[in-house]
This record gives sequence, C-alpha cells and structure tokens, in this order.
Amino acid sequence: MTITAWALTTGETGMRTQARGLAQAVADVVVEKTVPSRWRQLSGRVAPADRLSLPWPDLLITCGRRSVARSIALRKESGGRTVTVHVQDPRGRPRAFDLVIAMAHDRIPAGGNVMKIATALHDLTPENLADAGRLWAARFRTLGRPLAGVVIGGDLRGRAFTLRDGARLLSRLKRLRDQGGANLAITPSRRTPAAVRALFAEAFADDPRVFLWNLKGDNPYRAILALSDRLIVTSDSVSMVSEALSTPHPVEVFDLGFPRHVSFVQRLVDQGLIRRFEGEPEPPRTTGPINATDQAACAVRALLQARTGVVG
Repeated sequence: MTITAWALTTGETGMRTQARGLAQAVADVVVEKTVPSRWRQLSGRVAPADRLSLPWPDLLITCGRRSVARSIALRKESGGRTVTVHVQDPRGRPRAFDLVIAMAHDRIPAGGNVMKIATALHDLTPENLADAGRLWAARFRTLGRPLAGVVIGGDLRGRAFTLRDGARLLSRLKRLRDQGGANLAITPSRRTPAAVRALFAEAFADDPRVFLWNLKGDNPYRAILALSDRLIVTSDSVSMVSEALSTPHPVEVFDLGFPRHVSFVQRLVDQGLIRRFEGEPEPPRTTGPINATDQAACAVRALLQARTGVVG
C-alpha cells in the first residue's frame, strides 16, 4: 500500500520545511498545499493545488495557525480515516488531532497525544546533505582545514539584525580565524540586511581562506552544513539552529538576544547541545546528530500502522 500525505501550511518557509520534512520521512507520496488567505478565498483565486478535495490522504500534516481549522474539518470529512498531525501549538485544541508535535519551549504541556521535541522539524537527511557536499567539495577544498561554517540570518519580527550585531559577529570570527587558524565558509540569508552583508564583504575581500556567498548562483547552505568541521549559526532562526544540530558537527550559536528565542537557546545551552559563540579557538564537544524529525516520524508511523495496517 502506498502512503499518501499532504503537507498543509500557511506558506512560510520555516513552516513548509517542518511539515514537508516530516511527511517525506513517513510517506511515499507527498503533496504540499498552502492555506489560502481569506481574501484569496473570497476572490476565488485559490490554486487547484491548494484546494482540499477527495481523495483524502492517509496523512495530513499541518503547520501554522490558519491550518488548524482546515485539519479539523478534513479529519471529520474523512470519517477519521486520515491521520492528522499538527506541528506547533494548536492553541487550545490538541484533542482535535491524532498527534500534536510542539517545541519544548511551547506552553502546551506534554502528555497524551502531545509530543514535545527539543529542536524543530526539517527536511535535511544524511543523503541530501551528502549530495550537496559532493557538489561543493572541490570548491571548499581550496579553503583548507579546519573549516568553520557560518550561517547568518536576519531580522525577526520585533527585533532587527543591526549593523552592531554584524560587527560583534565579525569581531569574533576574526578572533577564531587569527587565533584558531580556522578557514571560513560563510552564507548569509536573503533576510540578512544589506549593510551587514557589505560589512562582511569588505572585511574578507580577496581573502583566499574565506568563502562568502554573494546570494548569486546556487545556495551553499547545505554544503556548508555537510562539509564544515564546526558550525556557527545566528540565533534568529530556530530552524537553522535545529538543522545544524542534525549534523555530526559541533554547533555554536551567536546569540542575538532576540526575545522570541531566548528560552530556546538557553535550553540547548543547559542541555550541552550548543555553546554560545565567543570566538574561542577550540571547538565545543560534539553532541550530534540530534534530529527531532526522526523522533516524530516514529510516532507518526505508529499511528499510520494502527490506522492503515501499513508502516510508513
């Protein structure tokens, strides 16, 4: 029997990655769908791929507040045949799903059909990381070892990634490079402010031991995760930190102090899973890989087996 799954989200990249990653870990056929806004619904501008209609899937994974009501309705329409899983806190309606997967720092308590996880779900696997590494291996080989991968995010709602933040990170990277002999593979994101990218471009111009992606051509993000000896990630993105922890490399987080992620970062520090990045020459001890997607997939497979008799 072929297991089918819909990954239904509100369209943000982080939410799509979580729902899609879990769906791909357990299902044979995965279709991504987006919950249309109220305006799109009223105007009739809803793409066929986003419409929810028969045949219902074996598994529905939702992420994002607007997807909650859709999941509850589909569960009823399918007569309970479809296994429904919601990622993140559904805000008071956990019993409306077969399984809720929430982060450890979310307020919803664990127990019953609520699973708490330490890191975010994602769609990285050893296989797709290895594929990315092979594509970039020759280019990064010229940098030499040890290689420190640096992943830079950007603004978050309620808190900007400032030029001062960029200068602090740059200072610590220079310490790592000068005192630790590290070579750097740096990838900003499209959220990284232009002024911060310009600061790094000027600092490392024509430096043969530093690779800095200029946002043109193929994105080296996955290759950096695959090929680096240590990883440094800014704290603005739970997804980026979680994906770094899914690799076997030691992870350090440059803590921006963004209020939304304070408890997430502190919990990982307390558990010894990450170290705050200060530019220390010696890397932290390796604790990975830590992959919450695998943990969640085991729980979903059990639900699918009980419902369909087939293990996803």
